[in-house]
Amino acid sequence: MKPPDFENMTDDDYHALWDELGPIEIKMTEKHGQCKHDLGDTFYYENPYKKPEGVCNALLHVLDLYTWRIALGFPSWEAGDRTVHRIHCPDKTGTVWEVRKIERGDA
Repeated sequence: MKPPDFENMTDDDYHALWDELGPIEIKMTEKHGQCKHDLGDTFYYENPYKKPEGVCNALLHVLDLYTWRIALGFPSWEAGDRTVHRIHCPDKTGTVWEVRKIERGDA
């Protein structure tokens, strides 16, 4: 995988790269204790800078570690599907969320 040529990037190239960043979908797939969110809850980032409303701060803190990786297309550690990152909220009996980059218009 060859990285973009940032030294010779034009303004048009920059804007095209920015347009490819979002959106990102987060969906709860497991619930192991009490949580304000429900199984199947789904939220969308418009881009890594614009966090979805209604997501608890603890989960947003964990998601902050991964949103840019996902937006830039960095593969997941999940061998079964490298497009999906499975993230656990910080609560020891918390939730598991699938996080993936989606196409514009799918949100």
